[in-house]
Amino acid sequence: MSKRDTVRIVEDDTVPQDDLPSYESATSESLGQSHRNSVNANGRIDVNLDSRLATTLARFVPDFKDPAIAAATAAQGPPPEYVEAAARFADTKTFPVKLNIVIQVVGSRGDVQPFVALGNELQAYGHRVRLATHDVFDSFVRGSGLEFYPIGGDPSELMAYMVKNPGLIPSLKSLKGGDIQKKRKMVREMLDGCWRSCIEPDTLTGRPFVADAIIANPPSFAHVHCAQALSIPLHLMFTMPWSSTRAFPHPLANLKFGEKGVIDPMTANFVSYSIVEWLTWQGLGDVINEWRKTIDLEEVPFSEGPVLAEVQKIPFTYCWSPALVPKPVDWPAYIDVCGFFFREPPKYTPDPELANFLASGPTPIYIGFGSIVIDDPDRMTKILVEAVHRAGVRAIISKGWSNLGGVESENVLFLGDCPHEWLFANVAAVFHHGGAGTTACGLLNGRPTTIVPFFGDQPFWGDMVAVAGAGPKPIPHQQLDVENLTEAIRFCLTPEALAAAGEVAAKMKTENGVATAAKSFHANLPLEALPCDIFPDQPASWEYKRSKKHLRLSKKAAGILLDHLKIGQKNMSPHDVRSFIIENRRWDPVTGTSSALLGVATGMVKGATDIVVKPVQTYHQRSKLKSAEAEDASSSRGHSPSESPGLAPPQSDALQRPVSVGRGSSNGAATAGAMFKASASGLGGFFKSYGKFYVDVPLAVTDGLRNAPKLYGEKVEERAPITDWKSGAVEGGKHFVTGLGEGFADLFVQPYKGARDGGAAGAALGVGKGVMNMATKTASATLGIVAYPGQGIYKSIRTAVKSKTRHSIAAARLREGEYLTRNSQVDVQAVLVRFDELCRIQESKKGRAATEHNMVGSQH
Repeated sequence: MSKRDTVRIVEDDTVPQDDLPSYESATSESLGQSHRNSVNANGRIDVNLDSRLATTLARFVPDFKDPAIAAATAAQGPPPEYVEAAARFADTKTFPVKLNIVIQVVGSRGDVQPFVALGNELQAYGHRVRLATHDVFDSFVRGSGLEFYPIGGDPSELMAYMVKNPGLIPSLKSLKGGDIQKKRKMVREMLDGCWRSCIEPDTLTGRPFVADAIIANPPSFAHVHCAQALSIPLHLMFTMPWSSTRAFPHPLANLKFGEKGVIDPMTANFVSYSIVEWLTWQGLGDVINEWRKTIDLEEVPFSEGPVLAEVQKIPFTYCWSPALVPKPVDWPAYIDVCGFFFREPPKYTPDPELANFLASGPTPIYIGFGSIVIDDPDRMTKILVEAVHRAGVRAIISKGWSNLGGVESENVLFLGDCPHEWLFANVAAVFHHGGAGTTACGLLNGRPTTIVPFFGDQPFWGDMVAVAGAGPKPIPHQQLDVENLTEAIRFCLTPEALAAAGEVAAKMKTENGVATAAKSFHANLPLEALPCDIFPDQPASWEYKRSKKHLRLSKKAAGILLDHLKIGQKNMSPHDVRSFIIENRRWDPVTGTSSALLGVATGMVKGATDIVVKPVQTYHQRSKLKSAEAEDASSSRGHSPSESPGLAPPQSDALQRPVSVGRGSSNGAATAGAMFKASASGLGGFFKSYGKFYVDVPLAVTDGLRNAPKLYGEKVEERAPITDWKSGAVEGGKHFVTGLGEGFADLFVQPYKGARDGGAAGAALGVGKGVMNMATKTASATLGIVAYPGQGIYKSIRTAVKSKTRHSIAAARLREGEYLTRNSQVDVQAVLVRFDELCRIQESKKGRAATEHNMVGSQH
């Protein structure tokens, strides 16, 4: 068995149960500030697995033991649940419900291009597809036949930043140069753009659009929050591992095994994902939470932000070939590995210069770094040309975004844009930065590959290519020189490398990544919650409830019924296809209570500080705006005589002065009002945090006590989500009954179980567990009578007060419904008849049910 066909996962040993680390030590270690977890010059994280943070996180790894893992992994396919679900739509490109799908992508052209192919595939199913990405890709996306929505952000600036800061920790140079603040502002701009892409009309045609489902790559960041606000399905797709697994570590983490050997390698792999996610959230969590407020969502707790995708069980499709990296067996059914995304090869005719170069000598190699922005392109060009000369080969070097070139050589051609699909079929080997799409294209053509990674998933793909034998180990761009590049060229031209690349290509040609990803997307949709009751091929956006009637209506159906006065808006509410409940999970009463108190105290301090700070910030912002307006006005006055001579006679100073004084007085009053409002918002924040003390702390104590038995291995039933006062009251009553009952019962049940399984020692242990369970469960049940209804009342009040986003979504859906009603052929009379028929059926069913209930009651 070859090396690439084997993924070894070992069983867990028991992790020593030492005390939990403090919040401060966990935070400092996760930041890489501890001497045990350090940051490399390239931004990657060295994680010492003997550190307290690593051993603590290891405790939360699910128990996963399978002695046949090594044998099963090589032949691992989609799990049975996925196969059965996908089989419903496997033969033809059909899906019973036609959706509005927005695909949110942040990254370079290489990141966007695969999603263009996916969008075209989804269009074949009859869906309306909008691709939301950076403004510069407008023509590229629209030219493919997809709708486009600009989200802002400059990919060239983003690529330049990533080259300077390839890992999670920014360099000191970037901190001093203000790059971090620029990136944070760019992220905020893209968050706003992603939200608008879900509900705003098309920017060219004005056609209304409200998303029914979201597909996104993780760096777009807004995905889960937009899905939560709209209550619609979300599906993530990416080219690098982003889901915890024991099979391999996070691509941005370097694991360091210490002398203690506390954690086994596979558990260490799993833990690496948690550490990297902590770092990512610490860098952008505050930006995301501030943005969430603008769409009426609560802040994500610090402990929940890094694990949202896994806790919410969001479907994930990875766009790489199982021939390179098989799906790990510890990934659940809603995570798939589908194969690389390839678009239809474009029609291309080489220009005479390229055609002549290819025909004038031996087959050349290809070298290119695509959208990577290199700091010193002249130095890079010299290295490439000299290595080509020493290796005795010919080369086509892509100019890319760094505009490589300026060196004359008869064996080198500097090339502009050219489709990789065509070019890679006409070269002997490829040397590039390791983007997933570029890597896939080279391997599909059976070309040996050398990867010079800069950041992100590029080192991961370099390692995978090397493991497959299709290329040498990756050469980090900082270490690239003439010698190691020359050696890499010679390696790629060996028969062994060519054979290994050919083997990978043969496997990849049996895959259809785009088609499989589309099937994975459809298989993970909640089909039973999607259809409209009147138009089954349209997704339901509304719920109509009146008396005994309860129907799910699409935007179009609601538009027709509203037009003909069959329903009223007061009886309509949004239809939640997929709810996302983000709550602060409490592991035990001590840390749960302390973290709740810390959160309340932090909020109160921030509110008190904002009473003073916010007015000052408002004053400075308005001063800058006033200065900018004054400069603009001065500039326009300076140019006006030459631009339009004689149209307006100059006014005297005497005539101008009163206007200026009046405007200044008005601006001063407006500034004072804005400052007062800002101070009042800080005061409001203070009292809001103070009020939440009476909700958050009792809830934290209750949940902490409820979950305490987990600490010594007991299973605890998860409580139902609390979304309003009704669900809070129900959960409080239910937990009171079950908590008291189980608590007292455990005094007898636990000793019996212990004696049955472990004799006298087990009985003694059971007595201890019974006493602990009785104490925690009864206390939690008693507190829950107050805590859970209190949380429900808070949720109901917040929903009533924070209604702006909800109203904007409703308005957007009504606009689209009106548009569909006006611009489509529909038998209105048939719709009205169908509506009346459904109402009669529901009334008769409920009438019969009530009659049967009364008959049963009379018999008793």
